[in-house]
Amino acid sequence: MSDLTPGTWTLDPTHTSAAFTVRHAGISKVRGQFTEPSGTLTVGEGGKDLAVNVTLQTASIDTGNADRDNHLRSADFFDAEQFPTVTFVSTTMEDGEMTGDLTLHGVTKSVTVDYEYEGAATDPFGVYRAGFTGSTKISRKEFGLTWNAALEAGGVLVSDEVRIQIEVEFTAPTAA
Repeated sequence: MSDLTPGTWTLDPTHTSAAFTVRHAGISKVRGQFTEPSGTLTVGEGGKDLAVNVTLQTASIDTGNADRDNHLRSADFFDAEQFPTVTFVSTTMEDGEMTGDLTLHGVTKSVTVDYEYEGAATDPFGVYRAGFTGSTKISRKEFGLTWNAALEAGGVLVSDEVRIQIEVEFTAPTAA
């Protein structure tokens, strides 16, 4: 990552996806995303000492179903009024693993994200960009998201495990 300009890079929300997948009724998967990400990537000299700080607006959740989205915004799940953001602040970032503090629903836990640096390029408009992909999984219960419904045939409606997939672009700091 020595091709990254030192300084504070800005997350480009139009070229970023913060998505998740959960099992539904034990028989299928439901996917969704948060459509209002923001954040920064801080880069030290020589592309070292990387630090990430990302914020997601819980009210921006989108699963493609308005009724489900409203339920997810409610106190049963994210409680978007009381907890309007999800944040991730990295503590270490090396060798394809980034560890940091994830705060969700008022609970902060250390989470490790497997990531790949996808490279950097200048777009046709002269903006220097860097891309990263990442994935992790978390337990809903560890963050106090415990709403569920028992199924007649056994099991529960919503899995505890949530898989998180991230595709992010950051734009380089502008010259002073």
